[in-house]
Amino acid sequence: MDVAYILAPVLLIAVVLAAVLLERLSVPVILVALGAGIAFGSDVLNLWPFDNVLLTNQVANMALVFILFHGGFVTKRSDFRAVALPAGGLATWGVLLTAAITYACLRWGLGWSFEKSVLLSVIISSTDAAAIFSILRRQSLPPRLSSTVEIESAANDPMAILLTVVAVTAFASGEADGAAMVVEFFWKFTAGPIVGFLLAKSSLWTFNRLRPQDRGYYYVLFLGVVLLTYGIAEAANASGMLAVFTAGFVMGNRPFVHKQGVLNFSEAISAIANIGMFVLMGLLVFPRDWSGLWVQGTLLFLVLTFVARPLAVFLGTMGMRFGTKNKLFASWAGLRGAVPIVLATYPSAAGLALGEEVFNLVFFAVLLSILIQGSTMGTLAKWMGLSEPSRPKPLFNLDLITMAHSDYDLFAVDLPDPRGAPGPRIRDLNLPEGSVITLVTRGTEVVIPKGNTRLQGWDQVTVLAHAPDEDRVRAALLEPFTAKEADAAEALPSTT
Repeated sequence: MDVAYILAPVLLIAVVLAAVLLERLSVPVILVALGAGIAFGSDVLNLWPFDNVLLTNQVANMALVFILFHGGFVTKRSDFRAVALPAGGLATWGVLLTAAITYACLRWGLGWSFEKSVLLSVIISSTDAAAIFSILRRQSLPPRLSSTVEIESAANDPMAILLTVVAVTAFASGEADGAAMVVEFFWKFTAGPIVGFLLAKSSLWTFNRLRPQDRGYYYVLFLGVVLLTYGIAEAANASGMLAVFTAGFVMGNRPFVHKQGVLNFSEAISAIANIGMFVLMGLLVFPRDWSGLWVQGTLLFLVLTFVARPLAVFLGTMGMRFGTKNKLFASWAGLRGAVPIVLATYPSAAGLALGEEVFNLVFFAVLLSILIQGSTMGTLAKWMGLSEPSRPKPLFNLDLITMAHSDYDLFAVDLPDPRGAPGPRIRDLNLPEGSVITLVTRGTEVVIPKGNTRLQGWDQVTVLAHAPDEDRVRAALLEPFTAKEADAAEALPSTT
């Protein structure tokens, strides 16, 4: 145990240091965490021998609860509405299509067994939000494409979890007759969101009526809300994962006391859970077992990447005017990551004979996905003319930490290209009443906002305003730049 207290922090520190050093190459932190876990594990350095599948499943399951809640919390209703059909479709029936096509290829194309084909197809059917966000954050994609890919990756995990839980339960109980699976699936799919919605509403009521002097109580309350939502849903035999995602979505799109603090805490917990989970998964892997499975693992990756995912995207977005380029990129952006590896521990935890083989096959295919797709997504976006290098993140920002109910919020608005282009003075802006500019970030500098301060292209402007006035605030900041571009276009000499 004393060794664990030394090795565990060394592992975490090594992951962060390596992730920062490799950030310029867009190497996902999850790949670094996996590599660190494998290196410290039994087959490489043998510093931390570990083979407890049941413990890994329990820890990873709890990590997923917080990861999915945060995914729902940061999914904005406005963004979801704008791409509801393609993103929502790919997150639901797109997962079903991916699983069905993968099953058909494995079962009838490659002749694998029924149980093995079902388990692999449902376990590996969802994409990974953390990996996609970390790779694409340096690219500026068209808003509709980026929102679709990101929201799909954040919202499709519950469907894959549902399919996996139903399939594993059916095989473990010996009732894989189809009818029971369908009934259980629909119950989990409908009851989970209801539980999440009700508990989110009651949680919002609680947050808005508490007045604790110690802010730490809000974070304890947050932990209790997330875990209670999952626990009640599971006790009702509904989908706990779908319940926590729904609860996160409802709470993230409503104002409540200390929301920014809860968001920051949720983000931290999610990051810790994500890295810790992948380190643990790496420790559990024995690369020597891949010698007899690498061919099948490669076939699984090829079927998923070049057959199932593209067909699911093209069929799942038919009639949505999504565009061929967007569909091709979305097909390649079907990056696999945390959730499939976690779900791959379920068969072993349930005592299925195929458990270890399924875990190794899924792990190998996910590793190929991260290495091949993850390392080429940015290049593909540039090659297809879909992206430009995104502007660097501002080095300074403000958070509004509320201790009482209020409709005030902070909005960060990125002013458009070209960089350094002169814009309006702050005193000339038509901001809504009750709005005030609190911070202007320009590259590595902080500009103190005064009435005579002239804004420039690429500035990030932080405004304190009433939440319902967000659209008016953005319009007041962006319209002067849009009007200047229109004037410049009209001033160009005619070519006719």
